Parts: sequence; C-alpha cells; structure tokens
Amino acid sequence: MTDVCLGTFRTVNVVKGNKGMATLIAFIEVFIWYMVAKEALNPSIKSIFVPIAYAGGFATGTYLGMLLSARYIDGHLTVNVISSTINENDILTIKEHGFGVSMLNTHDNKTLLILEINKKHLKELRKLIKSIDENSFITVNETKYVHNGFIK
Repeated sequence: MTDVCLGTFRTVNVVKGNKGMATLIAFIEVFIWYMVAKEALNPSIKSIFVPIAYAGGFATGTYLGMLLSARYIDGHLTVNVISSTINENDILTIKEHGFGVSMLNTHDNKTLLILEINKKHLKELRKLIKSIDENSFITVNETKYVHNGFIK
C-alpha cells in the first residue's frame, strides 16, 4: 500500500516537474515494492488471501496517494467562466474577494472571464461565481507555467 501511495505521489511530482522529489520517491517506492513483492511471490504461500490483500493494498495506496498529492502539491489553475449576466459590478465583487480577473466580450453577447488562481482557492471562487450567476459555464485547467500577473 505504501509503495503505491508513493508511486501516485511520485507521478504527480513528475508531471509538475519536481525532478528531485520524484527521483527520491522513486527510489523509496521501488525499495518497498521489492521487499513486499519478494514475500508476496513466495511459491510456498498458496492462500488466495495473499493476492487479494496485495490488490486491496494497491487500490488503497492509489487512493491515499491521490489524497496526499491533492493536499501537498501546490499548483495553479486557469478558470474560464462564460456568462450571459455578469456585469462590471460583478467583476468588482470578484476583485474585492482578492481575485484578479480579465473580462472579454464574446460574439454571442456573453462575457468570458479568465482567472488564474492557486488551486487551494478553487472552492471559494466556484462558490462566488455561482452566487453571481448560477447558470454560468465554468471550466478549470491546470496551468504548467505562470509569468507575471496577479494570482490569489
């Protein structure tokens, strides 16, 4: 379970470009895997519970690794909001809550808002947007790189 949890955490670190952390985790992960696998693959053990326990540990480790990654790996998100009702006063409200926002008018008389935020503020922003326009269309993408600008 621990090795799989580390594997999930390592994968997220690789995707985020954290080379040193990913390398260290990889070493620990494979060391643990080797120690566990050599026992689990022992031909003298005939019980069906060994592979069941191994599979359960693998699934649990994946879940725990996802929780660990979500909690400890920072990241930025690009949030796009399309609305037919958002106006200048709503933009001021969003800014008063500490978010930087760019506003574009679309060809179909709607407004596109573009916000770059730290992922820990997503829930707060979604709640704010929904309070302004419950029918807004929201997309969220992970951002690989940010240069300049205002980010909450």
